[in-house]
Parts: sequence; structure tokens; C-alpha cells
Amino acid sequence: QVQLLESGGESVQAGGSLRLSCVASELTDCMAWFRQVPGKEREGVATHFFLDNEQVSADSVKGRFIISRDSAKNTVYLEMNSLKPEDTAMYYCASSGTAMYSACDLWPPRYKSWGQGTQVTVSS
Repeated sequence: QVQLLESGGESVQAGGSLRLSCVASELTDCMAWFRQVPGKEREGVATHFFLDNEQVSADSVKGRFIISRDSAKNTVYLEMNSLKPEDTAMYYCASSGTAMYSACDLWPPRYKSWGQGTQVTVSS
């Protein structure tokens, strides 16, 4: 089981930016960020597939959020720009055991390891 620890969440004004960090005991080929609002299902935000340096983003964040990794630091980042109130959620880092790009997607059941989450609140 991969251990994951997120940080960087805070309260910001709409239009602002934040960078979330996720330190992992080890980085796997497929790493991802998800978010969840109380009472709603967990939603995929972005994934990063190491072997091809490819990422998949949810339509709701395309052009605003960027996922990246620093292998030397065992850290995955989520750069969030032009934040909107609807981005308010608990953000989770996740690790998948897949080595296939096609399976590095935004479907939560594929992911076996999860962090505790970091809260992002965007006010209008």
C-alpha cells in the first residue's frame, strides 16, 4: 500500500490560484487527484501517467488545472488556476497499480491507495 500525504489546501478568493502537493512513499506509474463535496460522489480531477508523461483532466478543470510530478521528491502536484466557487471540495491524491495508460483514468475504483485529503475553499 502506497502512503500518501496531501497539503496546500486553503481558503482563497475566486480567480485565485493554489498548488496542492502530495508526498508519496513511492510514486506509481499512474497518479491522480480527485475531489469530493459532502453528499456527492468522488469526482476525478486529473491523472498523470509517468511512462508517456500524459495527463487526463476532467472537462470542468481543463485549461485551469495542471497535474505534474517530481520523481526526485516523490511528489505529485496539482496547480489550480482561475479558481471558482464550484471548485470547493476536499481534494485527494490517489495511486493506481496500473501500468496501462488506457487504465489511468478518472474512475475512482481503479485506485488502491488514497491520502487523507486537503480542503480547498473558494469564495466568491
